[in-house]
Amino acid sequence: MSASLGLRLYNLGQRREAGPATSRPDRPAGGLAWLHAPTQDQVSPILALARRLIEEDGVAVLMTCPLDLPPREGVIHQQPPVDAPVEARAFLDHWRPDIVVFAEGELHPAVVHEAAQRQIPLLLVNGRNPHFPRDRNAWYPGLMRSALSRFSRICAVDEASARAFRKAGAALSTVAVTGRMEDESAALPCLEAERAALARLLAARPVWFAAGLPASEVAAVIAAQRASLQQAHRLLLIVMPADPADAEPLAKRFEDEEGWVVARRMREEEPDAAVEVFVADNPAEYGLWYRLSPLTFLGGSLSGTGPIRNPMEPAALGSAILHGTRTGQFGPIFGRLGAARATRAVASANDLADSLGDLLAPDRAARLAQAAWAVASDGAEVTERLLVQIRAMMDAAP
Repeated sequence: MSASLGLRLYNLGQRREAGPATSRPDRPAGGLAWLHAPTQDQVSPILALARRLIEEDGVAVLMTCPLDLPPREGVIHQQPPVDAPVEARAFLDHWRPDIVVFAEGELHPAVVHEAAQRQIPLLLVNGRNPHFPRDRNAWYPGLMRSALSRFSRICAVDEASARAFRKAGAALSTVAVTGRMEDESAALPCLEAERAALARLLAARPVWFAAGLPASEVAAVIAAQRASLQQAHRLLLIVMPADPADAEPLAKRFEDEEGWVVARRMREEEPDAAVEVFVADNPAEYGLWYRLSPLTFLGGSLSGTGPIRNPMEPAALGSAILHGTRTGQFGPIFGRLGAARATRAVASANDLADSLGDLLAPDRAARLAQAAWAVASDGAEVTERLLVQIRAMMDAAP
């Protein structure tokens, strides 16, 4: 399989001499799937796929992503190779993947060509729009069509995306509309006995949770709680500060400035009937508070750079979401939730107070929570079908 003119021109732009060997961990024995997530939006569905392959098939998973990612058990994280022949060969020679799965549509022609030369099956999932890496996104004669032809299957998220791949030169028979894959489960754990005990204590009280609250948004949360107490005098605010070290001074501020009855998790106090604010300080307990709170405000989204918590966390656990307009790294996720009318966005402290008062009506919060849960759990069947496809491709590989 000779390189096309377009590929030769593309490779000239990355011509480099072989340098020192890149240090890589040893390749595990047995089957290995290489999964590539080019953007933050693709990390979660690729991790969900990785988890299934590891747990159900015993396959080793190499995941590449240009972003720095926290470690996941069983997943080998690496930066993607430079898209040039020397680096692509060295990478594939070391890892010897049994299948290569690219997400979204960013194509790496040198890598794709080298994988095809080795008869490694190629699959594209969550396909949206075919393109080359940003720093190489120029026109090369016939290169897009050639790269797409190496894929055994291109799985597009919708018909518009499928048309984009066909227009770019993908064979009609290889492109299918499969829908979007499921995200990695965002349902955080908790101790069920503790959840049940606290649920009995809270009984039918209205509760809202300020999750990952930065100092810059404390005043807005205070104003919202103060206003809402006038219509729901039993309202309980649960606060988890963005910095756990702020828990004690935050509790003191609620007491000294507002005269509220405050209980502190760090002192093993309980949110009994007299308590108006409950201050938590253990980030390992987010799953507990999402489950107990019908409504969650995502701190950092009103005046910060974006929330520190993934909005899929409360969505997966049935807590309706209030947030500001600053979505930060979770912009694509907020976009999906917003398209499903699954969150309530606010632009100011006054809006936060008004929206909180409106969502204290259980039916309104429940509608938001149900819509968000549907988004969080969407795509499970798509991932299941892709697993069947991957297994078949690995079994058929030479």
